[in-house]
Amino acid sequence: MDNRIGAVGAELAAKAVPDGYTVMFTTSALAVRDSLYANLPYNTLRDFQPVTQVLTQSNVLVVHPSVPARTVKDLIAYAKTRPGQLNYGSGGNGTSNHLAGALFQLLANIDVVHIPFKGVPAALTDTVAGRVHYTMGSPVSTLPHVKEGRLKLLAVTTPRRSPSLPDVPAIAESLPGYEFTGWMGFLVPVKVTRPIVDKLHKDTVRIVHLPDVTQKLKLDAAEPVGNTPEEFSVHLKSKVARWTKVVKAAAIKAE
Repeated sequence: MDNRIGAVGAELAAKAVPDGYTVMFTTSALAVRDSLYANLPYNTLRDFQPVTQVLTQSNVLVVHPSVPARTVKDLIAYAKTRPGQLNYGSGGNGTSNHLAGALFQLLANIDVVHIPFKGVPAALTDTVAGRVHYTMGSPVSTLPHVKEGRLKLLAVTTPRRSPSLPDVPAIAESLPGYEFTGWMGFLVPVKVTRPIVDKLHKDTVRIVHLPDVTQKLKLDAAEPVGNTPEEFSVHLKSKVARWTKVVKAAAIKAE
């Protein structure tokens, strides 16, 4: 295993010998990177062949208790009466929760200030402290603060309610069209032969749906997928197109 993150790891995987022994495990950030960086040494759709999407995972929208909002509609209404006065935190420019927040801002048509931190934990810390009004993060990191009353949980970012949090509404219930779903999956260099891809796909899907693996994923508010290479390809293309539009509309620049 070679733990290279971001564009460095993707470049190594894209240029690896296409013998099936180099497989890239990646996150939803892959679908964003092409539109954020002008001179990447690879192209996501051209240089990779999807194997399978392993899982999906919702983020959650949380606000500091000082914000008088119990619902997404409340938060939007509150922000509209205070243009430029509310802020949201992220792990940095171009990170997943920055994009989640930018999409929320665009669709809600609200004027809020983005505050980029050097990592998601710092953004969450300042939200808990009340220096940031709201943020979007993983259930694993945010829910302990919700249980202690340090944050208020308003919604999940997936298009429908999460099976792990069935009583928590989706942002899309108040803001149609909103969706930010984290995902992870396996890809290989584009020239890997189909028999090898099929073998990798079969073995991965079997493992993803093992009862103990499924249970572990649910503890992290994630759901197993294990779709076909063709289905994962459609998913990846749609996400690249979607985030290209968002990055352009929000004029997001990578750090």
